[in-house]
Amino acid sequence: MPHRRADAPSFVPVLEVGGSHVTAAAVDLDRGRIADGTRRRLPLTPGVGPEDFLTALAEAANGMLSGLATPSAPSPVTPAPSTPSAPSVTPAHSATPALSATAALGARGIRDTWGIAVPGPFDYARGIARYHGVGKFAALDGLAVGDLLIPRLNPRPARLRFLNDASAFALGARHTAHAESRRLVAVTLGTGVGSAFLDRGTIVEDDPRVPPEGRVDLLTVNGRPLEDTVSTRAMTAHYTDRTGRPVDGLRELTALAAVDDATARDVITTALRALGAALAPWLTAFEADTVVFGGSITAAWPLIGPPLTAGLTHHDPRLARLTLSVHDDGEDQALLGAAVFATRSV
Repeated sequence: MPHRRADAPSFVPVLEVGGSHVTAAAVDLDRGRIADGTRRRLPLTPGVGPEDFLTALAEAANGMLSGLATPSAPSPVTPAPSTPSAPSVTPAHSATPALSATAALGARGIRDTWGIAVPGPFDYARGIARYHGVGKFAALDGLAVGDLLIPRLNPRPARLRFLNDASAFALGARHTAHAESRRLVAVTLGTGVGSAFLDRGTIVEDDPRVPPEGRVDLLTVNGRPLEDTVSTRAMTAHYTDRTGRPVDGLRELTALAAVDDATARDVITTALRALGAALAPWLTAFEADTVVFGGSITAAWPLIGPPLTAGLTHHDPRLARLTLSVHDDGEDQALLGAAVFATRSV
């Protein structure tokens, strides 16, 4: 194999596991980009078994390593300026620019530690799935993902480093758009609510300033779990209960609200005000300066932003000074964040 030049880019291999997919990519952190042609995305189902799960991860990972790319010119990552209103809302770039770098990919250009972002519950230190009683990936409960995945990767890595998918999203958003943030909070909205708290780029989970484990989904609204109010399941169910009409997820619900369906708009407004009220005391305690939002519902930010902001500022008017940033490229941010985590010293 040819010797790699000292100034050639070094790529961090990463995996991002979602509820319906696994994505592999190679990341150039120096440029904050995913190498063109290295992204491999395969489907997963919530009921996937251990063998099919490991096979999908390995196939995506090995396909990324051996993939060939068509050169393309990269464009710089430049966050859009914030508006002067309070709180300011910064629309994030819609996709992380690709980097034409596959020709340089090889064993000498790929780092030997992988970053892997996976949803919880998961034993991240030991690489073991703990999906018990959560309605997803139940067949994987107790699976030693790390130990069983390493032998399936070619070349075999020295180490796999696992982290929560919301934490990966937070690290990626900070790396690409919010490096100046001292205390950043990330919230992902979709099938459920994910969260991460960063203090100067370090993940904070065991601290009185943050919810238990840094998990917003463990909070309650009127004595019930937060996700009984703010989640795809909850909002669509509330709409159906009130109208007798089923809706196919948040995309349809937000579309109805956008065309003046008063019930759809009220369901969304009530849920997002409740989320803001639940978040507010923790953002105050953490002294957050930036909150980044990701997930499928962020596409409807004109609908969800105002009630969310109202819920925040009703609790503490000082939260109007927060910078709110919306990222619709959550997968890219999670891949970048997994790479950040993989390169950190333990």
